[in-house]
Amino acid sequence: MEKSALLKNYNRFSVEFDHGNGFYLYDTEGKEYIDFYSGIAVTSFGHNHPQIKNAAIDQINKLWHTSNLFSSSLQESLAKKISEKSGMDFVFFCNSGTEANEAAIKFARKWGNGRYEIISTHGSFHGRSYGALSATGQYKFWKGFEPLVPGFSHVPYGSVSAVANAITDNTVAVLIETIQGEGGVNVPPVDYLQGLRELCTEKNILLIIDEIQTGIGRTGKFYSYQNSNIIPDIVTSAKGLANGIPIGAVLCSKDIAEVIKPGDHGSTFGGNPIAVAVANKVIDLLDENTLSEIEKLGNTLMNGLHGLHIASIKNIRGCGLIIGVEFSSNVSAKIISAKMLDAGFVVGTAGEYVLRILPPFIITQNEIAKFLFALKKIISEVSEIKSL
Repeated sequence: MEKSALLKNYNRFSVEFDHGNGFYLYDTEGKEYIDFYSGIAVTSFGHNHPQIKNAAIDQINKLWHTSNLFSSSLQESLAKKISEKSGMDFVFFCNSGTEANEAAIKFARKWGNGRYEIISTHGSFHGRSYGALSATGQYKFWKGFEPLVPGFSHVPYGSVSAVANAITDNTVAVLIETIQGEGGVNVPPVDYLQGLRELCTEKNILLIIDEIQTGIGRTGKFYSYQNSNIIPDIVTSAKGLANGIPIGAVLCSKDIAEVIKPGDHGSTFGGNPIAVAVANKVIDLLDENTLSEIEKLGNTLMNGLHGLHIASIKNIRGCGLIIGVEFSSNVSAKIISAKMLDAGFVVGTAGEYVLRILPPFIITQNEIAKFLFALKKIISEVSEIKSL
């Protein structure tokens, strides 16, 4: 690996996964792991899912790519399904969450007709390209890449009044996550989204919701804003939409769609036939019974974490199957994550002190019990070492 030609922009574990099945992963040495991370909320239906795999194979055997210069019944079908389940009117397909947020920024500014400022929040994460990075409210991602794109401001997360105070004559939109994933699995007050919706309507500005990590069933709703019974103006989506095949989407209202004309935006690979065929199957699998089961599994996992009764756990928060466990400052979540990997469990982090838990929707009560047992043992061991 010392002679690797790969750019060193990731801190990689030495483990290399060779194959997977269901919620299991297997490394090149044959060791078995239980996946509680889903590739950062991506492989929501697990690995090697037969129906999803067959959807990809069937499409590969037909057609890989033409371009968006031609009609696509696959895209039409997927857009209709997403529109019906989300309450939004129109859908644009791209390749990733970052691309979706870049498109959302463009769409908002086009609609704004001269207004261009977008309010985001501290601790947010919206992507790493320049527009999305400028919307991201974390300095650690900006460092070394300034100057950023102008027209973005950041306010405390969870405060409607902070947003209201930041609005100017040039403000066109508010861009927020319903739960801050990368920022620490931060959950806002229950009336936050409703308050923002009312404020944006009153001020005639757009409410853009980033559902890259929380969407496609992760919280027990198709999109997590549906927990608050609101309809945004723009929604961005990616990660779990095609269970690991790259795809992104921007959902928007009719008012937004009316100002976007041919040539305003596009993507060579966006809406690729393979990705769209897989996404169609994912949406079919994500029925009401599955959403209800996600909510139940999330409650089981959340209750089990609370039941660990470990002093070094400072807070447990989340919704459905996106959960963060925050430790006190003497326990590193990165160390916990590494030791869980050694023990055969894949789990992530969100910052130095938050363990990020994102199991696939097919996880079972039995695997949750195994996970909790291993986590309690490892946290206790790490806490003992720190106290010596």
